[in-house]
Amino acid sequence: MNEFQPACAPHIIDLSEWLATPGGQYVLAWERARLAQLTADIFGFNALQIGLPQLDTLAANRMPHKFYGDSNLHPRAAVLNLSLAHDLAELPFASHSLDLVVLPHVLEFLPEPHQLLREVERVLIPEGQVIICGFNPASLWGLRQLSARLRGGKFLPQDGELISMLRLKDWLKLLNMHVLRGHFGCYVPPVHSQKWLQRWAFMEGAGERWWPYFGAVYIVQAVKRVKGMHLIGPPWGVARRSVGQGVAVGNTAGSLSEIEKRSDTRAGRG
Repeated sequence: MNEFQPACAPHIIDLSEWLATPGGQYVLAWERARLAQLTADIFGFNALQIGLPQLDTLAANRMPHKFYGDSNLHPRAAVLNLSLAHDLAELPFASHSLDLVVLPHVLEFLPEPHQLLREVERVLIPEGQVIICGFNPASLWGLRQLSARLRGGKFLPQDGELISMLRLKDWLKLLNMHVLRGHFGCYVPPVHSQKWLQRWAFMEGAGERWWPYFGAVYIVQAVKRVKGMHLIGPPWGVARRSVGQGVAVGNTAGSLSEIEKRSDTRAGRG
């Protein structure tokens, strides 16, 4: 499997190089903390992370079986769960077999991201979840990337095609994937040095409050919905049995006497 070298491998290598920069480490730190919160309460048996071996997205998850998949295994992947090398367009898992799939910055560096999303929808069980990390084009970092490209340079990984959250939500909707929530982060200006990143760190709180949709990165959490499926469980109540209308019965001596008199009278008339 180590000899498998798909055409998309150079894109992943370019991302790995960028993640070693101060800006890349800043993004990884924010995503590591937020993913720990999101995955800790997702239960099941099988979870899969695709790509980005620099970040163990399933570290806080408690599922018994965790897998890491990529088109070309990085040395870092050796410490991540059970590692698999495979074509990202065809996941080596049976349909309806996974409870959780995490895609950290994978769709942006694939020539056909829709195909991977279709595969994710296939392997997820009903009510299974997918978590996607991406760079936000509507941010200071996205604008810096655009201006750098116009000048022939780069700030973010050059080969990546940034996908907006709205566009991603449309793709998920077409696959019957219901978005549960979205998170934005990394509101600091696009600077290169660790020193200036720390100086601008106060903008994280301000960004979440005043311009929450303009963070440099986002995380989208969605669940697979299956039309016509209903969860079966124990009944909440016992159905009431219909009872006919009751008849009043007299039980006093006076009432019995009157009944006997009426009976004797009817018998005499007969």
